Amino acid sequence: MLLSDEKWMHRALVLAHKAEAAGEVPVGAVVVKDDVCLGEGWNCPIGTNDPTAHAEMMALRAAGRALKNYRLIDTTLYVTLEPCVMCMGAISHARVKRLVFGATDPKRGAVCSALALADANFLNHHIRWEGGLLADRCEQLLKDFFAHRR
Repeated sequence: MLLSDEKWMHRALVLAHKAEAAGEVPVGAVVVKDDVCLGEGWNCPIGTNDPTAHAEMMALRAAGRALKNYRLIDTTLYVTLEPCVMCMGAISHARVKRLVFGATDPKRGAVCSALALADANFLNHHIRWEGGLLADRCEQLLKDFFAHRR
C-alpha cells in the first residue's frame, strides 16, 4: 500500500455516504493519477434508473471526461467494495493500472472472491490490485445500511 492510499479510501467512504443518503447501496469510488483526483462517483442506479450507474462506473466516466480519453493509463481506482463483473470489465477496458478496494464481496466480487477477473488470462490488460484497505469501516457501512432496510 502507498502512503496516499488511505487518504483516497477515506474520500471514497465520504462518497459512499452520499449514496447512502440518497437511499442507494453505500459504495463510493475515486480515480486518481499522480495524487490528483480525476473522477469520483457513488452508487446511483436507483435514482438515475440506470443499472450501470455503479460507483466505479461513475468515477471512470468522470475521469475519462477529465482526461478527454477513454484510456485511463497510470491511474488508480479506489472503491469501498470489491467490484462486480460489469465494473471489472470497464476497469480493464479503461486500462486502469491499479485497483484498491475496501470490503470483499464474497457473493458478487469479481476481483478475487466469486471471480478472479483481475488475473483472467483472456483479458489483454491485467490490473494490479490490493484489497482490505479500511475494510472494517467499509463493511460496517454496508452492514448498517442493510440492517436499517430490513
